[in-house]
Amino acid sequence: MAVLVTGGAGYIGSHAVAALLEKGEQVVIVDNLYQGHREAILGGKLYEGDIRDAEFLEKVFAENDIDGVIHFAANSLVGESMKDPGKYYHNNVYGTLCLLEQMVKAGVKRIVFSSTAATYGEPEKVPIEEFDRTLPTNAYGETKLSMEKMIRWFDVAHGVKSVSLRYFNAAGAHESGRIGEDHEPESHLVPLVLQVALGQREFISVFGDDYGTEDGTCVRDYIHVSDLADAHLLALDRLREGGESSVYNLGCGNGFSVKQVVDIARQVTGHPIPAKIEPRRSGDPAILIASSDRARSELGWSPRRDKLEDIIASAWKWHSANPKGYGLR
Repeated sequence: MAVLVTGGAGYIGSHAVAALLEKGEQVVIVDNLYQGHREAILGGKLYEGDIRDAEFLEKVFAENDIDGVIHFAANSLVGESMKDPGKYYHNNVYGTLCLLEQMVKAGVKRIVFSSTAATYGEPEKVPIEEFDRTLPTNAYGETKLSMEKMIRWFDVAHGVKSVSLRYFNAAGAHESGRIGEDHEPESHLVPLVLQVALGQREFISVFGDDYGTEDGTCVRDYIHVSDLADAHLLALDRLREGGESSVYNLGCGNGFSVKQVVDIARQVTGHPIPAKIEPRRSGDPAILIASSDRARSELGWSPRRDKLEDIIASAWKWHSANPKGYGLR
C-alpha cells in the first residue's frame, strides 16, 4: 500500500515525503513542478502532472495501490490571491474536487488536507481554537475553507474520512540539510530575511507597523516544517485506525512579531539585516497564534523544534549551503 502526496515536490510536501520514507512507507508523488522541485524529492515514485487532469490522475490511482492521500497541492500566496482570486479557485478548489472524485472512483477513503490558519481571518480571541469563527480576510484562506467544506461533504456522501490541518507559518529546513525552502517568487518572511543576510536583497520589507500589537507589526506562530510533516503522518495513522473526520490546529503556541523575527535572524546570522517599513498588504490579519491542544491530545503530536532561534538557524544552514536554492534559476 502506498501514500499519495499531492504537491510532494513543494516545501512542506517534500518534507512530508521524507518523513514517510523514513517511516518505511511506499510513496507516490504527484506534482506539476510549477512551484515544486524535482531535486526536493528524496525518494518514492514521481508523476509529473496536474491534479486537474482527470485522465492523468486516473492513471496514477490505477497504477498504484493507494491507501491514503496527503494533499498539499495548492497556490498559497495571500497577495496574489487578492489580485487573481479566479486562479486560486480554479487550482485550489477545482483541483481538490478533481482529486476527491478520483479518490471515490478508486475507493480511497482517507485524506489528510494541508489547510491554513488563514481560514480564521481576524481571530475573535487568541490563541485560536478549532471551533472558533472562520471568516477569511483573503481569497487564499477562503479557498482553503471551501476545500475543507467540500472534503467534509465527500465524507457525508461517500465516506471519505479526512483530517484538515490548519497551521501557521512554516519555516526551517530538514535536519539532513538536503531539502529546504525555495519559492519563486518568495513571500515568506524567514527566507526573505535570510536573503538579506546573503546579500541577495538590500533590506527586508516590513508590511505595516501600525497594527494593534506590541510593536505594531504582525504577529505569527512559527513552526518547524519537519514538525508539520510529523503531524501529517500522525493524522494519516489516526484515519488508518478508524478515526473520524476532524480539524486540528498546528502551532507552537508562541507569537513572534515581524520585528522580533528580524531581530532573531540578526542574532543567528550575524548580519545587520536592514528593514524598511512598507504599507500594509491587503488581507493580512494582525495576530495568528494557534492552540494545538487538540492535536496534542488526540494525535499525540508535539513540536520537537519549538524555539524560533533553532528554526531560523536550520533555515540559515540550508540557505547558506544553497544560496541559489535548488539551482534552477
